[in-house]
Amino acid sequence: MDLCNLSVIRELMSDAGITFRKEFGQNFLTNRIIPEDIADNCTDNQQSLILEIGPGIGCLTQELAIRYKKVVAVEIDRGLIPILSRTMAEYDNVTVINDDIMKVDLQALVDEYSEGMPVAVCANLPYYITTPILMRLLESGVKFTSITIMIQNEVAARLVAKPGSSDYGAITAVLGYYGEAKKLFKVSAGCFVPAPKVDSAVVRIDLYREPKYTPKNEKLFRDLIKAAFEMRRKTLQNAVCAKLPYSKDVVLEAIRAIGHTDTVRGERLSTEDFVKLADELS
Repeated sequence: MDLCNLSVIRELMSDAGITFRKEFGQNFLTNRIIPEDIADNCTDNQQSLILEIGPGIGCLTQELAIRYKKVVAVEIDRGLIPILSRTMAEYDNVTVINDDIMKVDLQALVDEYSEGMPVAVCANLPYYITTPILMRLLESGVKFTSITIMIQNEVAARLVAKPGSSDYGAITAVLGYYGEAKKLFKVSAGCFVPAPKVDSAVVRIDLYREPKYTPKNEKLFRDLIKAAFEMRRKTLQNAVCAKLPYSKDVVLEAIRAIGHTDTVRGERLSTEDFVKLADELS
C-alpha cells in the first residue's frame, strides 16, 4: 500500500470518516522519496528501537519498520488509530500508542519496549509545537542516541546556526549542550497534503553519549542563555545585569575571563562559552 499516494490517503481517511485536523498540525507526505530518506538517515544502528512521534497514517512508520528492529509510534489523534491498525497490520515490529507525547512518561515507555536496544527518535513534528516537543525529549533524561525531525525550514536554520549568525538563538545554544545538529535536506511544501505555507527541512541531532559540558551550576547556565537572548540588542553585560543579580563589574570581569570583549553580545557566545561564563560567575 503506497501511503504517499494522494488517492490512497483520501480513501483511508474517507473509510475512517475523518478529515485532516488543523489543531494537530497534520500534513501528510505525498512524495515517497522523503520518508525513505528520513528512515535511511535517522540512525546508524539497524538493531535500534525507533520512537516515532506523530505517525499519521504510517508512511514513515512503514519505512522505519523495514529498516529497524522495532518501532513504537505515538499518535495523539485517536481517529488515526484504526487507519494505523490497517496500514501497519503486516509489520509485527510496530507498536502504536494513542497518547500525547508531551504527557507520556518517556523513560517508562523506553524501559518497556527497548529490551536493551539503543533508542533513536524520528518525527515529523507539527510546526506549532516543535520546540516544546524537542525540549521535552532533550530534558527527559532518556539516553536517546539521536533525534531526527522534520520541521519548519526556518526552525531548522536556527537549530544548526553558528554563533554570531542571524539565525543563532537561545534554542541553538541550549541544543549544543545535548548534542550536535546537522541539516540533512530540505522538503518543499508541495510534498505534503494539505500543503503548508512554508518549506520544511530534516535535521538530525546526534546526542552526546557522555556529557560534553558539565557546568558547576546548570540553572545559571540556562538563565544566562535566556537573559542573553531575551535582550538580544543589548550587550551581554547589560542583558545579564538586567535579568540576574550580578553587578556590572562582576559580569564584565567574567566576560573578559572567557576571552570576550566588553561590548560582546550574547549571540556571539557558543554553548561552551555560556558554560564557561556560568562557571566564572559561580
